[in-house]
Amino acid sequence: MFDTTAMNEYLKWDMFKDSSLGKTLVYGGKAFELIAGILLVLGLLTRIACIIIICTLAYIAFFIGHGKIWYEDQYPFLFVILGFIFIFTGPGSFSLDHLVFKSKN
Repeated sequence: MFDTTAMNEYLKWDMFKDSSLGKTLVYGGKAFELIAGILLVLGLLTRIACIIIICTLAYIAFFIGHGKIWYEDQYPFLFVILGFIFIFTGPGSFSLDHLVFKSKN
C-alpha cells in the first residue's frame, strides 16, 4: 500500500507536483484510508471511520478525479455513498461498537 514506486508515481500528478505539501497529502491520504478501513472492518468507531472515508474519498473523487463520478473508473465516489449508508445505518450487532458501547438495560 505504501510502495515507494507507487507513491512517487502519485507525486508526479499535476495536483501534487506543484504543491509543497504533495508528499504529506499522498501519504496522509493513504494512511487515512488504511486506518478508516481497519476501523470499519472491525466495526469500531464506525461512524467516525465513515466520516474519514467520506472526506478522503470525496477529495479524491472531486479534486483529483475532477468530479467524474459516474464514468472512467471513478470508484471513490461509490465509497463516499457507501460511507453515508454506514453513517445512517450505524454499526451492526456483530461489531465491536455493539460490544463496547452497548447500553446496560
